[in-house]
Amino acid sequence: MSHRVLLVEDESDIVSPLVQTLGREGYVVDQASSGRDAIAAASRATYDIVILDLGLPDIDGLEVCRRLRAAGYKGAVLILSARSQEIDRVVGLDAGADDYLAKPFGLAELLARLRALLRRTSVRASGASAGDHRLQVDVDAHRVYVGDHEVALTGKEFDVLAVLAANRDKVVSRSQLMSEVWSEAWYGSTKTLDVTIGRLRQKLEKAGPVERVVTVRGVGFRLEG
Repeated sequence: MSHRVLLVEDESDIVSPLVQTLGREGYVVDQASSGRDAIAAASRATYDIVILDLGLPDIDGLEVCRRLRAAGYKGAVLILSARSQEIDRVVGLDAGADDYLAKPFGLAELLARLRALLRRTSVRASGASAGDHRLQVDVDAHRVYVGDHEVALTGKEFDVLAVLAANRDKVVSRSQLMSEVWSEAWYGSTKTLDVTIGRLRQKLEKAGPVERVVTVRGVGFRLEG
């Protein structure tokens, strides 16, 4: 299934290559050049991701993000901006964005960010009933359940589980987990990952879900069951 993207950007020299690249990657792209157009488009259609520039001609992108969230938009928001200071990223995330990419950026990095966002936002509660021991990962609420029992996880434990759950029954490499969960803080060692996986296993085994985290030696980990 093709993922639908709303690109909110008023600079034509950025829009054209982005639309072409996203189209080649299989995304269905709609484009808005102002904040008002973006809000109107999101009210008419359902988007998996909104790629949102902050420097729009009418409404600041941060306000657009806030209004989208207030209107009930549940998809991912990736902010594009020349504002690259840490405080700018913090303000953007607090406004409801899921990720922040500073201009200028490479298309390969943008595509990688989109893939990561789609993996995170595709995991939703499965609607298991009381007494069911299926594992449920609710990314929106940042909660994990086994049946009707909530499992308390740390932030990194949750992030690791979310990546594994988004790739159920597939092997996720160590490098992918380190890159998606620890990002630029990763300097090559995966000991932190091993410790996090160990604690995650203990908590899940105690809760007794059907699924379990399996080690695939020399490769990575898989959530199966």
